[in-house]
Amino acid sequence: MSKTKSILAALALSTALTAPVAILPMLTAPAAMAGEATPRDLSDLAAKVTPAVVNVQVTMKADSDDNMQMSDRSAQQQMEEFMRQFAERFGQGQMKTRPMPKEQALGTGFIIDPSGIVVTNYHVAGQAESITVTMADGTKYPAKLLGGDQKTDLAVLKIKADKPLPYVEFGDANRVRVGQPVMAVGNPFGLGGTVTSGIVSARGRDIHSGPFDDYIQTDAAINRGNSGGPLFNMDGKVIGINTAIFSPSGGSVGLGFAIPSSIAQPVVAQLREHGRVERGLLGVEIQPVTSEIADSLSLGSTHGALVAQVEPKSAAREAGIKSGDVIKSVDGKEIGNVRDLTRTIAAARPGSTVKVGLVRDGKDMTVEAKLGDSRSTQQAKADEGDHQGQKAEHGSFGFSLAPITPETRQELGLKDSVNGALIAGVEPGSPADSKGLRAGDIIQQVGHDTVTTPKAAASKLKEAKTSKKPVLLKIYREGTTRYVAVSPRAA
Repeated sequence: MSKTKSILAALALSTALTAPVAILPMLTAPAAMAGEATPRDLSDLAAKVTPAVVNVQVTMKADSDDNMQMSDRSAQQQMEEFMRQFAERFGQGQMKTRPMPKEQALGTGFIIDPSGIVVTNYHVAGQAESITVTMADGTKYPAKLLGGDQKTDLAVLKIKADKPLPYVEFGDANRVRVGQPVMAVGNPFGLGGTVTSGIVSARGRDIHSGPFDDYIQTDAAINRGNSGGPLFNMDGKVIGINTAIFSPSGGSVGLGFAIPSSIAQPVVAQLREHGRVERGLLGVEIQPVTSEIADSLSLGSTHGALVAQVEPKSAAREAGIKSGDVIKSVDGKEIGNVRDLTRTIAAARPGSTVKVGLVRDGKDMTVEAKLGDSRSTQQAKADEGDHQGQKAEHGSFGFSLAPITPETRQELGLKDSVNGALIAGVEPGSPADSKGLRAGDIIQQVGHDTVTTPKAAASKLKEAKTSKKPVLLKIYREGTTRYVAVSPRAA
């Protein structure tokens, strides 16, 4: 049930679920030096909010997590696996192994309504077979999962009690400032209610865990078992849900991350009411606007999100949005980057109409799009075109071109609707190589012009070379499209 994510090879991103821990003796710290600031007294705040913080114990089948690594399994499970392999290897088919035991893990949650509504992480309880919630006074209640949202890592539970339960309220994460003191409460390593404190270290952190990353970073000690626990401001309001840590060992090193309440509140409200989250869907594949892409499109800045592909029968297609457009705003709200667009569209209700401000061919324009529902999945297809052509070289950019033959189409698994100029080879160290282009990529567009043959692509590339700007290429690779700005070699 533990969740571990790696940052490079040496730095692990660990969600705060429980794991075995060695208790080591600690040396006595020296008395505070004269002149040191007295720590803030949080005793009244802790007494006020801790009754609403609960321990969440979950049970699930040991093999229910497809991402579970052998190192995360218990010694008993590893022995069962060894016995099974031993029996198969030496023909002792009669040797029977016991059924795999069920996994148990501990996390944290907090009550937001006296009727027994509990908020926690999806990775704590979203796929649990059974859930038990333990109050600060030791009272235990079975809990029911009302709904979970994997994209934001949030889940909502319901417990039944014969009396109103203590609860806490959400605060305004948009008003959180870096340096502001905060307090975390949780169940680290299964030890029970534990209070730690620190400050807000940063805001808006993207740790590449999902499409809605916008974490509050804190140096308050957060460990495995703290997952789903609240991060409080000094008014006792929940401004974040502790979710993940950066750590080389799995223990706290002062880099904890909490989902801000501004993201959590609307998700929790939908999970509580509907058991699921409905998000608006524009129907575009997008990518960041790099400085070279901005230069090639004469944008003046890298703000916005570049539309790489428009899905058929989508809100974007109906609104007239095209591949190569740069989305700059939604309902007047500036779109600074890809994450801004993702969050803004997702926050809108399906069926609502939004005004999308964009730049096309250097001109500003606004279109209206009636959003679809993100729960419906649509497969984007490349525009149809002709695959006739002949082999062409383009040494100025460092790649050679060839037609898409029936044999090539079969080898690359290309649908009949995918057309363009095939990159047959890329010269090491060339401009194309430095931008990640490789043999097998398909050029579908040069600048604003669609190309369906190597000859057409080579002609457009030759024209682009006369300009001193990078040329924007629309590239198809393994079912997805993206834009790459490539500069020609210097003369």
